[in-house]
Amino acid sequence: MKNSLLLLFVVFNLVSCKKFDQEIEPELAKKQTFIDTVENSDKDANGCLTSAGYVWSQLNKECVKIYQSAIILYPHANQTNEDETLNAYVVFSKEGGNEAEIFFPNTEKSHLFIRENEGQPWKYEDWQLIPWKGFILKKGEEIKFSGDGEFGPKVTGSDKIEN
Repeated sequence: MKNSLLLLFVVFNLVSCKKFDQEIEPELAKKQTFIDTVENSDKDANGCLTSAGYVWSQLNKECVKIYQSAIILYPHANQTNEDETLNAYVVFSKEGGNEAEIFFPNTEKSHLFIRENEGQPWKYEDWQLIPWKGFILKKGEEIKFSGDGEFGPKVTGSDKIEN
């Protein structure tokens, strides 16, 4: 009798657990699919979280937060520009060397600039990145962007409290 009750108890538990799992699994699968979709919908092809400001650096082979880890070059005609989408950004290799990566405004792909020797400008097609009072980025003979050579945005306003 005890064995029969024990067997009946074990069978009941196994059947009820299986039924419980079958009811929960589709709901868990839906939730996991939603989570995976949300996590991946904001990433680029290299896995960089674009909404957090990360972009893929082909030079350093990693995601970088461009607004913090790059030298900002402002449109030469408007140095007080506060619209970050109009700026160019320069990333240098972590190992130093003769390569620079430029992120132009309103483009998804960066361009690698190469210099032959230290002290010379980095070049890409008819573009030149010249170290002078920071950096100047020229296309042909025309200066398109320039910056002070510091990482991150420069402070353009006053720190005084206005009345």
